[in-house]
Amino acid sequence: MGEKDVAGTPARGATNGSETAVAAEQSVTDEPGASSGQTAQRTAGRGTTSSTGPLEERGPNTPSTGARGQLGADDGDENDVGSLRLGRPGPRISRHSPFYLGFFGALGALLAWQLANMLASASSVLILLVVSLYLAVGLNPLVEWFVRRRLRRGFAVMLVFLGVALVFALIGLAIVPVVTEQVTSLVNQVPEWFTALRNNPNLQDLDDEYQITKRVEEYITSGGLAERLFGGVVGASRIVVSTLFGGFTILVLTLYFLGSLPTTKDALYKLVPRSRRDRVSLLGDAILARVGSYVGGQLAVAAIAATASFIFFMIVGLSEYALALAIVVAVLGLIPLIGGAVSAVVATSIGLLTDVKIGIACAIYYVIYQQIENYLIYPRIMQRSVKVPGTVIVIAAMVGGSLLGIVGALLAVPTAAAILLLIREVIHPRLEDA
Repeated sequence: MGEKDVAGTPARGATNGSETAVAAEQSVTDEPGASSGQTAQRTAGRGTTSSTGPLEERGPNTPSTGARGQLGADDGDENDVGSLRLGRPGPRISRHSPFYLGFFGALGALLAWQLANMLASASSVLILLVVSLYLAVGLNPLVEWFVRRRLRRGFAVMLVFLGVALVFALIGLAIVPVVTEQVTSLVNQVPEWFTALRNNPNLQDLDDEYQITKRVEEYITSGGLAERLFGGVVGASRIVVSTLFGGFTILVLTLYFLGSLPTTKDALYKLVPRSRRDRVSLLGDAILARVGSYVGGQLAVAAIAATASFIFFMIVGLSEYALALAIVVAVLGLIPLIGGAVSAVVATSIGLLTDVKIGIACAIYYVIYQQIENYLIYPRIMQRSVKVPGTVIVIAAMVGGSLLGIVGALLAVPTAAAILLLIREVIHPRLEDA
């Protein structure tokens, strides 16, 4: 029985394999739309595959017939650098390797350093852009008021711009005569001061001992004074020209930003995915509205300071310069923190040139008023306009002024208002849902 089974009866695995092959051929033949040529090709393909033997007999690294043919072609081509005869290509450099991280990290650091140098070299231009955009956003509520009165935006922008230019022109007309008169009086008093100094017996003794007058005369006649004065005049001329150019540039950029503000907003909002565009638009409009409210609040603070200073100048004995000094206080009051201090120095200096008692009274007045403005007037107005706590306003203004100077002080409070708005509208809801 055992020999019969071995000799006459086919193996069970072979029988099953042949039955599977016949079934496969029948299924291929029965396919709808299959031609005899396609059937022959498929059958030949199976024959080619089966001729290589089972997969277990070949081993995992044994190449197929096509691979062996390719190897033979590569062996015949000695100039093919990509052939396996010259070696298999190694694996790609891992992104976690020290060389990869160090090289690209150093390259990124160099690019960042170069970008920082470029931004530092263009800081003056960036400051002009930021100030112009700040003024445009601050004046936009006034333009929107005219637009709501059925006036075209172009005409509304022109009216607002002409109003701003008129205000600056009136300020210049009010300040220039006062400055000219003060400089003229100062120049006329210089000889009298020198005469009084020379007649002072204590100064005469010092002059006799240290030869101060003789050294001054030698310095004047040597030509060093003329050279320094010429250099000082040239430097002062450069400062004046750069200031005028900067002011003109700010006015032009403000006009441009004010006219194209809606278009610019729409273009920026389109960069946001559509699923989040509505929410980003609402948040952006709210932030711009707060910036405009901040500018309005700053104008209110400056107006209060100018009015109080005008009344004080009329009482203390500076009625001749009261209007011009009040305008100076209003303009400098637009600058947070340091604007009040600068206006106090200007007013006190003019008071001292007029009368020492008036100068002392001005110094005392501004020391008291600055405390009232910094801790009472300014925080309350800003808290109502931009809805920011007074403590945050004071801290933000101090930090912004210390980091970026005047520009930082201007942008500190609206930036703080924008951050608080984002925290309340974005971060708090996510924390509540977490």
